[in-house]
Amino acid sequence: MDGSATFPDVTLAILAGGQGTRLGGVPKGLLSVEGLTTLERLQAFGSHFEDTLLVANVSEPYERFGIRTVGDAVKGKGAPGGVHAALGAARTPWVFAVACDMPFVTEAAARVVAARSGDVDAVCIERDGRWEPLFAAYRTELMSRWGEALVEDPSLRALLMRFRTRTLSADALRAVDPELRALANVNTLEDLVRYGVTLPE
Repeated sequence: MDGSATFPDVTLAILAGGQGTRLGGVPKGLLSVEGLTTLERLQAFGSHFEDTLLVANVSEPYERFGIRTVGDAVKGKGAPGGVHAALGAARTPWVFAVACDMPFVTEAAARVVAARSGDVDAVCIERDGRWEPLFAAYRTELMSRWGEALVEDPSLRALLMRFRTRTLSADALRAVDPELRALANVNTLEDLVRYGVTLPE
């Protein structure tokens, strides 16, 4: 980049996850909104960060986007393994991890990233008692300890509870995102209709 990143110490890590089985097995990063794929929308948002990284065990559907892509270092661990891969591949002290089926990630993310500090290892949103670990900032120094913990097949929340995690109320986002659309995941056919998302050709 040209040094103009809003967050020069942070990498945007997009987790492609598995195939969207509830959507007919499509690569979820290829879902489109208003003429752009979710991956293109996230790639554009990546201009705020020093680097953008895609974590995808099946990279072929995404090769045309030209994003640096890595696979899981520890296979078969789902989203916790994806975050681990991002921590290991990042070239910055922090990672902001999002799922590739989140088409409305906007400046709301900046509220989370801006809450990182020297006395915490991670920052995530808490909404209705649930944590949002795929809309969260992680210190890349966690990589080795995170990897060791994967042997227990923990959930993302269980992992976050091992470290110094700062949770922000969802209200922290509402000033810039009143409907919390930034946290929307597209997982089902109903979600396609609700969010105006279309399947790839």
